[in-house]
Amino acid sequence: MNVRRVFPIREPNVRRLCTTSYPGHPKGCPNYGQCKTCPPQARLIENVLDLSSDIFVVWNCFALGAHVERMRKKHPEWSDRQCRCCLYWQGTARKQLEVCIQTFRRSTRGRNLIAVRCTEACGVDVTETMASVGIELEWPPKNIVRQVALLGKRVGRINKVRRS
Repeated sequence: MNVRRVFPIREPNVRRLCTTSYPGHPKGCPNYGQCKTCPPQARLIENVLDLSSDIFVVWNCFALGAHVERMRKKHPEWSDRQCRCCLYWQGTARKQLEVCIQTFRRSTRGRNLIAVRCTEACGVDVTETMASVGIELEWPPKNIVRQVALLGKRVGRINKVRRS
């Protein structure tokens, strides 16, 4: 399982990435301003997780390069962009991350922690946060996609001790 204790690198300006244009979306992500987990409605990380308590980063490693090769064999007429399209791999990768999160939550260290899956939306520089624990992210991803979640105690909530 990919888990490390971390102090999130906070950089609220990272939320601007959501408004950066990309193919088919000249104004950026269509979710921007449309849902509570996306900017500008998403709360900053210090208003979600208690940063004075232990924070853990949990991540998955999705083999994008292998996926692209499978898609090329299956669809030889497709372009590289079509083979890399997130519509064909993101659901699987998100499931992998969710398994990592739930596995950690069942451990002693992970009990009673909440997960933040949209870390950039909360103003966390994921690239720098991961670098601080020795993990370099590929931008743009070529071979490995790492999806990241932060787990910690909810702000303003005292975790109750379970009685057996």
